[in-house]
Amino acid sequence: MGESGAKILALAGKGGVGKTSLAAAIVRVLTEDRPGSRILAIDADPAVGLSTALGVTVTSSLDDIRRAVIKSAEDGRPREAIELLNESRFRIFDTMVETNGFSFLAIGRPENEGCYCSVNAYLKEVVGMLANDFDYVVIDGEAGIEQIQRRVMEKVSHLILISDQSRKGTHVAETIKQVADELVMYDRIGAIINRVTNPELNRFISIEGVEILAYIEADDQQAANDIQGKSVFGLAEGSKVLCGVREALRKIDIL
Repeated sequence: MGESGAKILALAGKGGVGKTSLAAAIVRVLTEDRPGSRILAIDADPAVGLSTALGVTVTSSLDDIRRAVIKSAEDGRPREAIELLNESRFRIFDTMVETNGFSFLAIGRPENEGCYCSVNAYLKEVVGMLANDFDYVVIDGEAGIEQIQRRVMEKVSHLILISDQSRKGTHVAETIKQVADELVMYDRIGAIINRVTNPELNRFISIEGVEILAYIEADDQQAANDIQGKSVFGLAEGSKVLCGVREALRKIDIL
């Protein structure tokens, strides 16, 4: 964990299982149950759905800073590129959106062709440093975990795998755990089974080496919110998603 003891939660799982909705729900629960905490939500998925789910308007991303640095270098202005990199910590602060008791940072599109490893590594380091300014960091990632490790952070404290009831979903979760065990430093791991349509089938579900923290039944209100592009803050207090997320966060010692 960061030197400040920041709790860094990364969500990963198969596409289409509701990671983004659950990441948003985790942010809302933290703002309500840990008032006064410094909370940072990071959208590391190029689809940039977390901003909608949190009701945030994004104007620029970490990738915009990266592109500006690379363009200066390619245009033969190395001094300007170095200055941009040196300013990047402040620029990232400008890129962050402050709202509703949390801060929000979009990572943006993944790298184009060509390797700018030093720029990527530097910006990742800056994000890691910034994370120490917060109590909780919630990262919504792409389907795998490698991209979080490569583009956002070397270490997370809590890795939360998301699946639905399908064998394909739990198989992807098992694969992500295997990759994470090799690539990513984490302290705690757990899983949430989301969009449960038949609770009777839950007894057949297991993810090798991972505790299932909560089973969340399909939530029509959350689905309606999602379709209409409404934020998670519009969900009723007792909604299945919020109750399930609270249960999971208690079991993994976040709440």
